[in-house]
This record gives sequence, C-alpha cells and structure tokens, in this order.
Amino acid sequence: MGYPFNVSIHLNNLTLTYDLHPVVYHLTATIAQGEWLAIVGPNGAGKSTLLNAMAGLLAINEGSIEGLCPGTVTYLPQQTRLDKSFPMTVCELVATGLWPKLRATKSVSRQELERCDEAIAAVGLQGFERRLINTLSGGQLQRCLFARVLVQDQPVILLDEPFSAIDAQTLADLTQIIKQWHQAGQTVIMVTHDMDYVRENCPQTLLLARECVGYGPTKEVLTEGNLRRAGQRSAAFDESARWCRVGMV
Repeated sequence: MGYPFNVSIHLNNLTLTYDLHPVVYHLTATIAQGEWLAIVGPNGAGKSTLLNAMAGLLAINEGSIEGLCPGTVTYLPQQTRLDKSFPMTVCELVATGLWPKLRATKSVSRQELERCDEAIAAVGLQGFERRLINTLSGGQLQRCLFARVLVQDQPVILLDEPFSAIDAQTLADLTQIIKQWHQAGQTVIMVTHDMDYVRENCPQTLLLARECVGYGPTKEVLTEGNLRRAGQRSAAFDESARWCRVGMV
C-alpha cells in the first residue's frame, strides 16, 4: 500500500519540560513524508520525551508539532511500559491495534481476525496465536508488538527503543519489516542508542542533546565532532535551569 498524501511533520521551536525544567529545548525540524529517521543522543537527551510528545502523550510548553493528525500515528513504546502479567494472548494483543477503527461494540469481525493472523505470520509467530504474552521471550514479544503495528497500518510509525534485549535473528527480521514500511512510503521515526545500527540502516538522523546538534543524512550527522559536541552539551546542561522562551532574560 502506498501513502500518496502529504504527512510531513513540522517541529516548530518545540520546547518540552518536566517540572518546569527543559528536556527538549527550542527544536525546529521538518520530517518529510516517508523518511526513516533515527533519533539518537546521550542518556537524558530528551529522545523518548520527544517521541512521547509526537505521540500526543505529553503537553507542549512552547512551539508546535504540525502534520500529525488524529488517526495517522502508530506508537510502539518500550517493552518496560507493557504489563506482561495481564492474561492476554498473542492474538488478543495484536487485535488491540484495531480498537481505534472498531465499532462502538469493539467486536472484531472474521475479516479483522484474519488481518491479525496475517500480521502474526508476517512477524514469524505463526502458531503462537493462543500463547499468553507472559510466556514469550523478549524477542517474541517484540515480534508481537510489531504485528500490532502492522494491523494499524498508519502512515506514521513511532518506535521507542524497538531493539532492546532481542536476538540477532529477531533484529534482522524486524529490520526487514521496517524497510518494507519505508519502501511503502510510511514515515518511521525511531529512538535508539545503537549508533552502528543507525549508520548501517537509517537514512536520516536527528542528534539530540536536549537541543538539536545535527539533523539530516546520517553520514553527515554522526560525525566525531557532532558526537563530541552532543556529549559536551548534555554534560554541561543545567538540570535546575528553568524553562525560558527565546529572547527572555
């Protein structure tokens, strides 16, 4: 499926805070439709905070995010935010991706169940449909969560550390799925700490150290100089600083 309409995302002088302290500070960037963008930076650089804001889960203190309309975004959070103790099967978890599009009764049709089965097979979990999610390995659970993204079939996909604690084969298989999304014209924005993975796979990179250190083609952004500046800015940032608008004194 192609996505011919324009879903470019504009970050306009974006400032995000926690307890009035800046986490992402005066960020401006345009993410074109169909980009595969990696958001990287030191620990505490604001990467997941930015993704949460793009998912609509965090209030914006200053500036704006334009181009993310309701019903166009799929968000895959880190596994640590998922309650794996809840008695839910693989098929049931994947089917929750259909909820925004279901009727008021939230009943799943036979055709929609077939979509879930197809997504489960696409991520390599055929035969696991009735397995409880608390019996899955980390890699199997991540495959399940990718299947949930597949059934949502949205033009913008947000992934927060999608490759933590998974095996090499799962990494390769899920990377192939992301490449298929990218080739189909879907916009993929992922937070990751794996610079080698980004260099090998991601065409575009945003290097963040609360402020933007570099944004553009990965080879131009992930230079030794930029990485050094990102580390210096992160280390020098005042944790007790108050949020301020550009031009405030």
